[in-house]
This record gives sequence, structure tokens and C-alpha cells, in this order.
Amino acid sequence: MHRSLVTLPDGTSMFAASFDESHPYTREQIPDFGLYLDDQWQPPWDYELFDWADFGVPADVSALAAALRRLLDHARDGQRVEIGCLGGHGRTGTALGCLAILAGEDPREAVTWVRRSYCAHAIETAEQEAFVTSFESNEEPWERS
Repeated sequence: MHRSLVTLPDGTSMFAASFDESHPYTREQIPDFGLYLDDQWQPPWDYELFDWADFGVPADVSALAAALRRLLDHARDGQRVEIGCLGGHGRTGTALGCLAILAGEDPREAVTWVRRSYCAHAIETAEQEAFVTSFESNEEPWERS
């Protein structure tokens, strides 16, 4: 079960979460905004759902990059934000790797960064690893904050 504070390479913080069926929305402090990668999530706070198959990678890289940038914008505006999928490893870990790249991490080091900074079991498949390491070259160019 994850309710983990993750601090990105640029100092931006957010929580990474897995879905707890018995108490899915119980928090010490509720988020201001969440980005969820599984339609099981329907929290009572502001959120966005992103369609992403379990154990897979997103079909639309640009749409993922835009959703991650919106999450970063909320966090950088001082809001308490959360990102999560069902188990908190594959999709959440992959998204955290992409967020780390957007926050300045070298794409070649992003998988290692996620496993060191969040969870050793994060990013579950070779396809997800390859997605993270190639994320920057697949997305639209971003002006980094």
C-alpha cells in the first residue's frame, strides 16, 4: 500500500498512491488535486483520470505529457497533489519517471531514480522501462520551469 511522499529532482513534492479498496479515500490530509491512472478512482476531491491499461504504456504520449504538466502545475502552485493507479507500481512508477524527467532528471537515469526515490518494485515491465527512458524524445518539446 502506497501513500508515499515523493520529491522530484527539482524539489516539487507530491504523493504517490495505490488504491486501497477498504479505505480508498482516507487520508490524514486530503489532496487538492489528483491524477489517477485507473478508472477505479473516483475521489471526492478534484482529479483527472488518464486512460492507461495495467502493465502497459500510454498510447498517446502527448496527452500523458500534458496531464503530467497539469499535475506539476498544481504542485508548483503549492497544492497538495497525488498520483496513483491500482497497485502503485507499474503505471504510477512509470508516470513518476516521466515526471522526474520533466523536473530535470536525465532520461537514462529516471528508472533508477524512481526505484531509489519511491519504490524498488516500481516500473514493472521492460516496455514501461523503455517508455520512461525514451519519454523526452517522444514528447512535444517542453519549456522547463
